[in-house]
Amino acid sequence: MQMNPGIRFVATFLLCIVSCAACVTASDRPNILFIVSEDNGPELGCYGDPYARTPNLDRLAAEGVRFENAFVPYSVCSPSRAVFLTGLYPHQNGQVGLATHKFALYREDTPNIVTLLKAAGYRTGLIGKLHVNPESAFPFDFRAIRGANFNRKQTIEDYAAAAASFFEESGDTPFFLSVNFPDAHLPFLRKANGHPAAPLDADDVKPMPWVDIDFPRLREQVTNYYNCLERLDVGVALLLKALAKTELADNTIVVYFGDHGAQFPRGKGAVYEGGLRIPLIVRWPGNAKPGTDRNELVSTVDLLPTVLATASLDAPVELPGRALQPLLRGDASPAWREYNFGFTTGSFPRACFVQHAIRDQRFKLISSPRPLTENLDAGTYLDEQHQHFVVSGATAKEQAAASPHVRQAFARWSRPPRYELYDLQQDPNEWHDLADDLQHAKVKERLIAALRDWQQQTRDPFIDEDNVDAFVNEQLANRDLGYRKKKDFRWSYLDDFPKWRNNQLTGDRQ
Repeated sequence: MQMNPGIRFVATFLLCIVSCAACVTASDRPNILFIVSEDNGPELGCYGDPYARTPNLDRLAAEGVRFENAFVPYSVCSPSRAVFLTGLYPHQNGQVGLATHKFALYREDTPNIVTLLKAAGYRTGLIGKLHVNPESAFPFDFRAIRGANFNRKQTIEDYAAAAASFFEESGDTPFFLSVNFPDAHLPFLRKANGHPAAPLDADDVKPMPWVDIDFPRLREQVTNYYNCLERLDVGVALLLKALAKTELADNTIVVYFGDHGAQFPRGKGAVYEGGLRIPLIVRWPGNAKPGTDRNELVSTVDLLPTVLATASLDAPVELPGRALQPLLRGDASPAWREYNFGFTTGSFPRACFVQHAIRDQRFKLISSPRPLTENLDAGTYLDEQHQHFVVSGATAKEQAAASPHVRQAFARWSRPPRYELYDLQQDPNEWHDLADDLQHAKVKERLIAALRDWQQQTRDPFIDEDNVDAFVNEQLANRDLGYRKKKDFRWSYLDDFPKWRNNQLTGDRQ
């Protein structure tokens, strides 16, 4: 009898881990510390932001490797977290929307960073929220501060104290700990629990260039976003101080990254650079070359392969990412990926809109398979009547007074054309769409072909228009959110997409 592809993947993956773990000594297995910031794009001092006061993260970058072009495949929390936990793109693992709206992994037994490292003898811990379904797929040995903590009742000192407890309890056992800081998430609190000690005022900052709307109400949100980042920076310092006290820092790889960009127009939730581009900093004494900047296109799909290589464990071929070790070592121009990919479904029914993005070092293509229809996700930022309009969005009055290029970009985002094309070298903030420019026709064709190739290689169900229509129609039919009260509710894609993916795999082998 032929083994189900999903079961075969799980069995092969775990067998690989167990066989490799048997030949690795404790000294060969460094500790692994993930520091994950919510809603944090590269608005840090070490990324050249003129308003960020982040000396501790800047120091971390100086002590390690800073990735200039780091991205998430999906700019909303649950799908983004599922990516770095499983090493798979959202359409591969199933978490294509928010866990609070019953989106989930296709399979509870999907191999992930927790199960793989535990099988290799690591102690695993999580401080902060998980926000991926089902939580039982991630059997951490240690949990603390389980909620989102958006009200900041738990202080940054509480996070450091929880980490200190985990470090002490781990003893000589190698560990993996992921610490999730909520500070850069809405609401943007000017000051919380005494931090920052001296907050920035509105006269001290300007909105990010990819927002480019400067009105007092919105500037206040931007100001307090930067205040949140400063508080986050202090929290990172306290966490690293707790690690240093254990004398384990020299044998610990520290990975700092954002789960996606900031929650401002064309940021979080979108496939523009403001949503997908993140900070990524790696410190690994003796292994990562200090003070190094890398410009390669890297993604959070690369984190699990990197972790497995760190622990001297082989990564199976099913993972689409690549271990970052050659870049960390400072190898001169190793062969690397040519393209980076992004995706969104809008994350829940009232923000539904499907898009893909692909970029190389210069050009970016955005693909909208249902063109000129209403982008409900854009509405959460641009429509004050939207049930989920966010305070950091742009009101009608603010939009009317904005520059023409901003108004044009907002109109395009609200009802996207089939394709958008941007020259990121000349237009890094994606204001000027070149998709209809004949001089860029070959670039457009190349990126469309590369996107389709990637969708075929990764067996993306959204390459099929029927799948897109079925998914969107089901979302739009559930905009009343009544499913949230139904205990046994299950989105149909969770059953339909695995069947489609398995059929594609079978077809490839015939």
